[in-house]
Formats: sequence, structure tokens, C-alpha cells
Amino acid sequence: MSKVRIRVATPKDGAAILEIYKWYIENTAVTFETEVPSVEEFERRIENTLVRFPWLVCEIDGAVAGYAYASKHRERAAYQWSADLSIYVDAKFHRKHIATALYQVSVETLRLQGYYTAFAGVTTPNPKSEAFHAAYGFDTVGVFENVGYKLGEWRSVKWFKLTLSDYGKEPIVPKAFPEVKDAGVLEKILRDAEEIINR
Repeated sequence: MSKVRIRVATPKDGAAILEIYKWYIENTAVTFETEVPSVEEFERRIENTLVRFPWLVCEIDGAVAGYAYASKHRERAAYQWSADLSIYVDAKFHRKHIATALYQVSVETLRLQGYYTAFAGVTTPNPKSEAFHAAYGFDTVGVFENVGYKLGEWRSVKWFKLTLSDYGKEPIVPKAFPEVKDAGVLEKILRDAEEIINR
């Protein structure tokens, strides 16, 4: 049986994570990024994200097989209770429930932080990703038609929404990720998610 570990990323994971992301940049419209960033730039992205949001990696037998991170949905203050989710899995590790496991940790962590809504943008057509988000419980909220141009074609993005908590009055400001990470609850969430891949 393979050894599975889901953990919080560190900047030192930059090179391994970038190796996965590079393929998506160069060969797909899944991401609208067109130039492969340097390892140093990617390390900075991880470090900057972890100030407020989770960035997770899944290792299979010590190799990074996939990763997921959350980010700010929009800049204006009233958007602060919403976050965007992104996930990438190495093609060699598809169909092993890695995306589900990483999303489970991401979603539960965002809930603990005090976020109310998670969004995911999927370049269309992408039947597998669209079906995955629908099966996970996301609702389709709309399509940005022809919003980007990559690999010789205009591309549209379908947006999905997942409600994390009941919408009440006067929400408190979400906690920064380190507050949740250091609270001791995250470890159980990580181990529970590993079981999704192990079973």
C-alpha cells in the first residue's frame, strides 16, 4: 500500500509543486497563466498565501502528487468572507481521490477560519472538473464567456459556489490561517482526509 500524507505546504515545496503546475501552464487552458514562473517566485507565492490561507500538498510515497490552496476572492472589504479554491493533481496520480481529499481539508479549514463561501473557476469545456465540483456539492453560478485567450482560442470560465456556513448577521472577520493551523484541530482534518485516498 502506498504511503499517503497530506500536510501544509512550505516554500521549500516550491520546486516540486511548480513541476506539476508547469505542465498545466504549457499544455492546457486550465490555468490562464502563460509563462512558467521561477522557483523563487513560486516559493514567494506559497509563503505569501500561508499568511492568510491554507496551501496544502498531498504526498504519495514521498512525492508531491497534488496540491490545493485558497486565495482572496476579491479586494474590496465586503468580499472578505469569500475565498477562491484552486487544485492541481499530477496526471500520474489521477483517479486516486486526491482532489476530493485536498478539497475536504481546504473546505473544513476555511470553515474554521470563518469563511462563508468558496468559489472555484473552471475553464470550459472541462467535463471531469465540472462533474467533480458538482459531485462535491458546488452549485453553478454563471459563466464568464470568452474571458481569456490561450493556446489559440477564446476561453470561457464556469464559476462554482459552495456555501460553507449559514449566512448570519454581523459576521466576524475571518481568522488568518496560522491561527487555525496552530490551534490543534487541523491535524485531525488532515488525517481524516488521508483516509479518503487510503480506502
